[in-house]
Amino acid sequence: MTLSTLRRANGPHAAAVGERRGEVVVSDIGLDYNGVPALADTDLHVHAGEFFTLLGPSGSGKTTLLRIIAGLLDPARGTLHIDGTDVTRTPTQKRDIGFVFQNYALFPHLTVAENIEYGLKVRKLPAAKRAARVAEMIELVALGGYAGRYPAQLSGGQQQRVALGRALAQNPRVLLLDEPLGALDRGLREELGAEVRRIQQESNTTAVYVTHDQEEAFILSDRMGVMRDGRIVQLGTPEQLYREPKDLFVAKFLGKTNLFPGRLTGRDGASALVRVGDHDLAARANPAIQGEDVVCSVRPEQLVLGAVGDPAQPGLERLAAATVTEVRFLGQRRSIHLDADGIACAADLDPSAPVPVAGEHVSLLVRPGEVALVAAE
Repeated sequence: MTLSTLRRANGPHAAAVGERRGEVVVSDIGLDYNGVPALADTDLHVHAGEFFTLLGPSGSGKTTLLRIIAGLLDPARGTLHIDGTDVTRTPTQKRDIGFVFQNYALFPHLTVAENIEYGLKVRKLPAAKRAARVAEMIELVALGGYAGRYPAQLSGGQQQRVALGRALAQNPRVLLLDEPLGALDRGLREELGAEVRRIQQESNTTAVYVTHDQEEAFILSDRMGVMRDGRIVQLGTPEQLYREPKDLFVAKFLGKTNLFPGRLTGRDGASALVRVGDHDLAARANPAIQGEDVVCSVRPEQLVLGAVGDPAQPGLERLAAATVTEVRFLGQRRSIHLDADGIACAADLDPSAPVPVAGEHVSLLVRPGEVALVAAE
């Protein structure tokens, strides 16, 4: 029996072949703890079938929002709709969602197959349909040959696959994942992250994923929302958020960046002109900026080192003079640490590029348009 056939057989919420479902609309959702806002009045629209990630530091409100979507927390105000249906006060078990926790939450006395089957038995699905669905899920999460094993006999990555299979077995509209890879080492996280994305796409399920790991979010997400102090401060694709941060917090939170004070001198649509020290640079305009005082965010990979006194190389603009303070070899790149008139900064160079030495004076050059502007705090 195919996955699409099983979808049609699994009840009133089953999806038709190719149908995208699981649209989540959060409207003015808020929650307070002892009078202190844990989640400010928040709006969010997750499109059906997309992989959406909530990203932010600890205490930013991302898990609170996820648990409200799951029905594990009741909001103090606002509404939540899934596929157009108001589920704000609907019990968790009736929301047609799957939830994967960081600690897996597997039943230790049940086998892989029995763990995956558990929710189907609760729903009183006929035995033949349960068996077919379990077999389908074991194949989907690549655990063939492990059906009879117990959680204690599995690696952490295999246990997480079981948790995914169990969450997807009921063909949920929305799959919610709360830092599911947080307990795994870096290599396994990357490998299993790719599997999570594959499984989400093949199961045609909307995913809302919570993490504080930026690299993980970049790899997995169609879109992301960066949270701070109970608010979503910026939404967009991973590339949009990385290249066009809305404010200083997002610029510093998403990867490494260099920050130079500047003054906005002109705007023309999506482009802007900024003065940094004695140099004029082309930058990306930021509609959120009101005044002239700005901070230029320049990612390390966008900096190029040139010789002092030489004219700027074609296709590059001069940013500042600097002194090399340290050179670090990091395998695929060299991280060059510099002092630009009291501003600590870093440039990432190809390992085959000429290697400067500590104490060497250089010019910092940047590619036109690769300067992002944020308002000065």
